[in-house]
Amino acid sequence: MSSFYHYLMTFRHPKPKDKISKFANDAYLDHSFPKNSTDYDELSTYLELNGSYLENMSVFDEAWEKYVQPESVMN
Repeated sequence: MSSFYHYLMTFRHPKPKDKISKFANDAYLDHSFPKNSTDYDELSTYLELNGSYLENMSVFDEAWEKYVQPESVMN
């Protein structure tokens, strides 16, 4: 499984079409973002402390659900 960051980068867009695209663009500019993490708790804690660019944590939760969804289909 690739990292959440690498998955999130698939949503980057020059003109963000939705909140997840905006999150992806902002995370790309965040040089401290945990780029290799696949751990929800680590990412959530990081964003709560450093993710001032997030409108609210529900955007992260929505992106996370999309990230883990393919895995649950395989099991």
